[in-house]
Amino acid sequence: MNVQEFLSSISPFDALDDEGLARAAAAVEIEFFPKGTEIIRAAGEPAASLYVVRAGAVELLEDGRLVDLLSDGELFGFPSLLSGRRPDMTVRAHEDTICYAIDREVAEAVLGSPAGLSFVTSHLRRTGGGEPESSLLSDGLVPVSRLIRRDAIQCDPSTTVRDAAATMSEHRVSSLVIRRGEELGILTDRDLRVRVVAAGVDGATPVADLATFPARTVPADATVTEVLLGMLDAGIHHFPVLDRTGGLVGVVTDTDLMGLARQSPFALRSEIERAGTPADVAAGARNLPDVVAGLVDAGVDPVDVGRVVAIAIDAMTDTLIRLAVRDLGEAPTAWAWLALGSAARREQALRTDQDHAIVYEDTDDVDAADRYFGEVGARVTEGLEAAGIPRCEGGVMAANPALRKSVQGWRIALDSWMDAPGIEGSQNTSIVFDYRRVAGTLDAEAILDETVSDARNRPLFMRHLAHRALDLRPPTGFFRHFVVEAKGEHAGRLDLKHRGIIIIGNLARIYAVRGGIAEKSTLERLRAAGASGEVDEEQAESLAEAFRLFWRLRLEHQAAQVRQGESPDDFIDPAALTAVTRGGLRAAFRSVSDAQRLLATQLGVRPP
Repeated sequence: MNVQEFLSSISPFDALDDEGLARAAAAVEIEFFPKGTEIIRAAGEPAASLYVVRAGAVELLEDGRLVDLLSDGELFGFPSLLSGRRPDMTVRAHEDTICYAIDREVAEAVLGSPAGLSFVTSHLRRTGGGEPESSLLSDGLVPVSRLIRRDAIQCDPSTTVRDAAATMSEHRVSSLVIRRGEELGILTDRDLRVRVVAAGVDGATPVADLATFPARTVPADATVTEVLLGMLDAGIHHFPVLDRTGGLVGVVTDTDLMGLARQSPFALRSEIERAGTPADVAAGARNLPDVVAGLVDAGVDPVDVGRVVAIAIDAMTDTLIRLAVRDLGEAPTAWAWLALGSAARREQALRTDQDHAIVYEDTDDVDAADRYFGEVGARVTEGLEAAGIPRCEGGVMAANPALRKSVQGWRIALDSWMDAPGIEGSQNTSIVFDYRRVAGTLDAEAILDETVSDARNRPLFMRHLAHRALDLRPPTGFFRHFVVEAKGEHAGRLDLKHRGIIIIGNLARIYAVRGGIAEKSTLERLRAAGASGEVDEEQAESLAEAFRLFWRLRLEHQAAQVRQGESPDDFIDPAALTAVTRGGLRAAFRSVSDAQRLLATQLGVRPP
């Protein structure tokens, strides 16, 4: 296998086009290091090359301690190369080793591509500086099975809750797994407090009467990030972990994942859910910026951080609704609270506003229903604003009568917007057509899906929806110099949200509606569109990489503002970016422009 073939088989070189790959291969210098050779020395001179292990193995050493062992196809040296700083770790040949050394200029071009930036982000902590690989949040791709430290403690369904409590105390665990035939259940310490002690249940009651059946489980190869988000989303704290045969490996808890420090997302959600007043909700929400900044610093995937923000806002919304119903009494009819737009897609950063609506079951007394839900909408909107989530400037909130409708009312509104979008429909198209139920028993999503599914059969509406994906434009002049805001308080800075993130979201929406794709999040829509052939798979992947890059830079910028006591915004200073990041942004914006031009060609309109 020649140099170019070898590079084409490893990340991030495998994402380069033929020209880029040939340039990288031509720049390779082959170097041989006998066993024990120090290739890079901690606190020594900055690395001058990017190294790729071709044969053999190298050790990463921190204070003389082995942190990692890299073998064929793995890269090292790039943290010091990119930053120009002295290395934090020593790299030593573990055995006789052959490496490919690539000079700085070519290496920066490779690592500045979207795939290269993704590689750097996901591997930086493991390969050079910062915390070792064992740090949980430094690598959200760690299998959850690696967190299991002991066997799960099990008990029989007939065990009394008194004996179950004694067993949990004896083994110092917060849960017991109960096997009932082929089914697994779980009893937690919280169940004992809420369902036994607080409810005055007899201690002789069998655990089968109080345990949760079936228990929600996760596979052993699920990643830490997947499990963390699953717990936050479901509002639970324990997952039995199963191997590929269905065997019980152990139980993973929220404390295994992150601990219950005040600035963990679990503690944040718990504090919000325990709130007894809207003021308590606002007090709990004040910790959200610090939680997000911590997740960003820990290297959690930026799109997953956006989901954590959305989950926290969902918890605020649900609690405020609960408090409103407590004061107003039960609703006069079945209903659902819908998150809209970026909230529905769970793509929310620290600077986000409110977008929501209410759907209620058709009723003969519409006035009474609207009075009730109007009060709920007003209270939740006010409570979210007090918690730091501003009102939507366009009024897309359940406090607005236009965003509170019966099922039939919503069907009529959606139909009218699709038949003749107009100004109102144009505004709502980019928000209301992304929806997700947050609270309530009415299955509003399925009801609205029936109406929206017909959108692709309405050429006028599809053309309008596509135009929404062309309204905003990436900074095409960025290829030579930064295109920034020309005036106003943000003059001289780059708007990543409107110049990139929103455009990709709008492109993904038209792909989804046009292709009958049910997914709501931008990345899921892009993956589905690429897999179905709705768009070229390579283009879908390029847009996904660009989306992740924009999100990472956006959240890193906002986290830095939080640490400095500033209000977060979406405007970054181009001068603060490294050459590699600027290269990545150029490629990312080019991907967005290419996608818009293709869509314009398909529509037969002038490309942006």
